[in-house]
Amino acid sequence: MTGPVIRPRRLRTTQALRRMVAETSLEARQLVLPVFVREGIDAPVPISSMPGVVQHTRSSLLAAVSEAAELGLGGVMLFGIPAAKDAVGSGALAADGILNVAIADVVAEVGDALTVMSDLCLDEFTDHGHCGVLTDDGRVDNDRTLELYAEMARVHAEAGVHMVGPSGMMDGQVSVVRSALDGIGHTDVSILAYSAKYASAFYGPFREAVDSSLQGDRRTYQQDGANAVEGVREALLDVEQGADLVMVKPALAYLDVVRRVRDAVDVPVAAYNISGEYSMLEAAAAHGWIDREPAILETLTSIRRAGADVILTYWAAEAARLLAP
Repeated sequence: MTGPVIRPRRLRTTQALRRMVAETSLEARQLVLPVFVREGIDAPVPISSMPGVVQHTRSSLLAAVSEAAELGLGGVMLFGIPAAKDAVGSGALAADGILNVAIADVVAEVGDALTVMSDLCLDEFTDHGHCGVLTDDGRVDNDRTLELYAEMARVHAEAGVHMVGPSGMMDGQVSVVRSALDGIGHTDVSILAYSAKYASAFYGPFREAVDSSLQGDRRTYQQDGANAVEGVREALLDVEQGADLVMVKPALAYLDVVRRVRDAVDVPVAAYNISGEYSMLEAAAAHGWIDREPAILETLTSIRRAGADVILTYWAAEAARLLAP
């Protein structure tokens, strides 16, 4: 019996051969570690729904970012959790607010060894948990919120941030933030636009992580999960307004959107491997249902394969260790 002439399995024969012909790479430099820093605590606080992730103190945060730099990660994304909240998120604008002092701490610790990024949004700082200020009838006021985003961008830039991540899904947010940064001479501060951010069921653990006070939902400003073309439209608008990178969030349920955005824009594309995606895999591994470490790398590789140049993931440090020679 004559066997097949074409045998694709030849290229899978050894690990060295598989590595040589691999179409997609996963490297530490492509990974960004989201980190939470909480005001008023004297020891890290574990996040029950995200095993292995904590709310940091200012000092434990420095240890985490130092390790991230040593591992060769691309950056860290900082989220602040204030001791007090109000209707307009004033803690986000205060120079001595937790996120702003954390930015200064981290930049002083790692310098340019990491890209220091900040979440530019009000949801962690408002007592109603929405990403902007509310009108009298409870709707998010887009244009009034933009004024606060502009001031928040200025405060982050003065603290030394390298990149801001406007994540509130307000119309025109990138344009306003770019103008605010340029207006005070911070033309080198770049913008990672949360362009296609979907109203997702997978954000649940994150809301524990930031002690969210959310009342209701965010469906009037975050995107509808049924829409992919709209995600591309948002990304193109953000590029037009001055975004240096654009992002799709969540990642795994929206890999098709990652691919469409990658094909449509001429700037780097990021994807956020969010809390619910993290927690699902961790829960399955804890039950012995999947092999944890290979599943982590397979998950992150799938996001890269879909077209993401940068991945925000809570596994960033661990994945870098797994990928080390």
